[in-house]
Amino acid sequence: MKAWDAWDDRGRGAWNRLTPATTAAAAGLVRTGRSVPTALPWNTEAEVDNRRPALHYMTDLGVREAPEPATNKDFLAVDFHGKSVTHLDALSHIAYRGELFGGVASAAAVDAAGARFGTVAELGHFVGRGVLLDLPAVLGVPWLEPGEAVYPEQILEAEARLGIRIGEADAVLLRTGHKRRRDELGPWDSSELSAGFHTSAMPLLAERGIALLGSDGDSDVRPSPTPGIHSPIHILALTALGVPLLDNLDLEALALTASETGRYEFLFAVAPLDVPAGTGSPVNPIAVF
Repeated sequence: MKAWDAWDDRGRGAWNRLTPATTAAAAGLVRTGRSVPTALPWNTEAEVDNRRPALHYMTDLGVREAPEPATNKDFLAVDFHGKSVTHLDALSHIAYRGELFGGVASAAAVDAAGARFGTVAELGHFVGRGVLLDLPAVLGVPWLEPGEAVYPEQILEAEARLGIRIGEADAVLLRTGHKRRRDELGPWDSSELSAGFHTSAMPLLAERGIALLGSDGDSDVRPSPTPGIHSPIHILALTALGVPLLDNLDLEALALTASETGRYEFLFAVAPLDVPAGTGSPVNPIAVF
């Protein structure tokens, strides 16, 4: 299932599928101009699923009397590759048996100064078609329970029920109801127990030629169905297929909008920070109907 030889520009992986034509086609989905952000709030509170909280503090409170204007300034910092910050994983984020996407040696491409291959800066930005797989809506439940896996037959059922078909260069977003469950029942250690894709779902997504995969978890079901591997979906998406991942999305407002409009496809935009050696970036992806 490897796509290592699919593109000359290996650092962009499946984002090579994005073209002016795919963006123009996605723009044609916009009818009302209604936009929906999909990022979680900046989380500075320590919890079982946020062991390294984001930082936010003020560096200037504008107390000077002269010269004008007084300024208020703040500082932000985050260890974003976790379970509480909405972020994009670039291809340098995950290695399997010492190799990144394309067979690039991880030890040679990533060091204390950052990545030199598969960086978030290489990816650029995504503007294309997004599709929402709202599994709780399909199954008639408020959320999938942590540990519940999504199989290929459930993807096909969701397509039929929601009136969509996953296609070339799409961003596929899986709603498990993670945020709703957390809001109602409280946090849990989602690094050990989470709803997400079973590994058997990946050949279908690979066959469809997707460009981006995201979830309100991190796409992996846990406990992992693969002995000895904690995050097999991360390996299959990033390392084998070159498909970047969106982790920890807030898909509740998006699901509501999709239900109200009866449309589970939309223009989707992701603009990561331009970090030259970054393995990813916090993001606030926007869906437009």
